[in-house]
Amino acid sequence: MVIELPITGRCYCGKVAFSSSDEPQAVAYCHCDDCKRSTGAPLAAFAAFEVSAVTFSPDGGKAFRPRDGVTRTFCETCGSSLWARYDYLPDQIYIPLGLIDQAADLQPEVHAYDSQRLPWLHIQDSAQRFAKSSQSLLRSSRNPSTETVQ
Repeated sequence: MVIELPITGRCYCGKVAFSSSDEPQAVAYCHCDDCKRSTGAPLAAFAAFEVSAVTFSPDGGKAFRPRDGVTRTFCETCGSSLWARYDYLPDQIYIPLGLIDQAADLQPEVHAYDSQRLPWLHIQDSAQRFAKSSQSLLRSSRNPSTETVQ
């Protein structure tokens, strides 16, 4: 993927802005129940960035842990979901595509938890589909020499 840097974005009200000095390591759809509930949508679409490449202004929002191993944040003013982090992928931060100014240039390359996809939702694309987590792909995007895609 080639995209002009920095990658930028903001929440709905504009109180929280962010910037990434690097391209996403992965772009994905997620059909899991957690992501559907946290977004209020039939699926989530996000970009995974190296944590050290992303900065937030004035801050990264209000954090909460809906379950062990997961941290999500939201804007305290407008309620926009800002980012998520997962303990099993500690070097990555997941930002919803809807917040990213360059989202049109970031086509998802994978469907995670396709087994939990709503039966009436049909996205016709060539993205790789995983019945459960796509963490093997996400890990391989960080270090291709040590992981293999299922």
